[in-house]
Amino acid sequence: MRISTSQIYNIATLGMGQAQSAVTKTQEQMATGKRVLSPADDPVAATTILKLNQELARTEQYKKNIDVADNSLSLEDSTLQTVVELMQQMNVLAVKAGNTAVLTAADYKSIAAEVDTRISELMNLQNTRNASGQYIFAGYQGDTQPFVNKGGGNFEYLGDEGQLFLQASASVSVAVSDSGKKVFVDIPSDHNTVNTSASSSNRALPASVVSVGQIVDQELFDSFYPEDMVIAFNANSAVVPNGPNYTVTERSTGKVLVANAPYVSGEEINVMGVSLSISGSPVAPTPASLPFNFDAAAAPIDFSANPTTLKISVGGRSETLEFNSLPVVNNVADFAAMLNAAPNAAKLANLGLTASATGFVSANGMNISVQGGNPALQSATGLTTMAGVVSTNGKAGDSFFVESTDKQGLLTTLSRFSEAMKSVKDTPESKALLSDLVAKTLSNLTNSITNVVSVQGEVGARQNTLESSRDLNLDVNLFVQQELKSVQDLDYAEASIRLSMETLVLNASQQSFTKISQLSLFNYL
Repeated sequence: MRISTSQIYNIATLGMGQAQSAVTKTQEQMATGKRVLSPADDPVAATTILKLNQELARTEQYKKNIDVADNSLSLEDSTLQTVVELMQQMNVLAVKAGNTAVLTAADYKSIAAEVDTRISELMNLQNTRNASGQYIFAGYQGDTQPFVNKGGGNFEYLGDEGQLFLQASASVSVAVSDSGKKVFVDIPSDHNTVNTSASSSNRALPASVVSVGQIVDQELFDSFYPEDMVIAFNANSAVVPNGPNYTVTERSTGKVLVANAPYVSGEEINVMGVSLSISGSPVAPTPASLPFNFDAAAAPIDFSANPTTLKISVGGRSETLEFNSLPVVNNVADFAAMLNAAPNAAKLANLGLTASATGFVSANGMNISVQGGNPALQSATGLTTMAGVVSTNGKAGDSFFVESTDKQGLLTTLSRFSEAMKSVKDTPESKALLSDLVAKTLSNLTNSITNVVSVQGEVGARQNTLESSRDLNLDVNLFVQQELKSVQDLDYAEASIRLSMETLVLNASQQSFTKISQLSLFNYL
């Protein structure tokens, strides 16, 4: 077989190239200390290395999470500890305030001033931010200031009940926050009490303010509990003399507790054992109306032969008007008379409505809706197109809510304590009320301390979990690194021997090629 010169060169070049590649690869392995430089070197090992590196990355992220979580919990713990110390100081002041036989009204005003200072300090603590500027007690609403002063001794929590979690290991996630509602608001009260608030739809500018309120007759209020109250402002013409007035109703039933009471800004309002005041100029309602146009052509209407009913609703309350009496209705005056006769008159009064030939009117501005009635009634009165339709031409007056509760927030406890001391008089009756309030304050401060310390315990337990997870992650990291080393790291002794052999092969190839490339038939002529 003849071998051409080009074949000799090709074979020699290929052999030297392969030998050079082997030497270069081994040199790279020795330079990097890694056996697998690409997946092609060992596909199975490359897959294992990828998984192990991903595990190391996860473990590193867990380490960062633990650091962040530990910082957050440390900040929360130190904040709660400061709150506990502040409450203990307030407890000392409350004990001092209980000495009603010695202290005067002036003394109590001085104590109240100190309590107000502590309230401001406490509110700042409850609005603590972390290094990222997030409010730590706002739940998921970290950008929203959780506690705001609504005036009158009332405070509102604007956060939510969310709790932030961070992954500390593959199987452990740890809560790194607590909502302010859980820590500072939902604290069990030793007695039934109330929360007061203004309706968000109030229109007074500047807004009227309702005070935090006090329970001045616990037995009476307990008999009313757990019902809520609504204080709604009426049209100025509802009482004589013409002026601002309000009505207090039971929220669930609409039962009137106080009707058309004259309003004086800042004056005490007592109802069902609760004392509070409203300051400012609450807006009176603008009347709402639902007109009807009597169709004379439809008369006469004999409801005794064809009785019907009409359901009318105002402000969530409903009454069913009855049309079944004689004489027959011949005109709009007859129809209005039927509305203003028994039993319809009492039902309209219960809804706060008046009826005339022009229609229904709600003096307190509450929207009106009607439903039902037979075709004759609908046709005659023009209510056909209005059945089930709500009128929108009125606006309700400002209203305020007194909500029964068995919980009392920490800020509310201190606020009530302060307000009671500011209003105390040097009379046995006034000091007796204050003494009762002081006893309640001491009980609720104890409950508050218990609640905050309980949360502190939870925070400490979470920090212990973080430490355990940190140790676990270190063990996992060490194991993974050992596995990675066994799969990926180069055996330098083996590589050195291999490099020597590959270098020898490369040199032999080069020397052989040199000699073969110089061969020629002319050397043998």
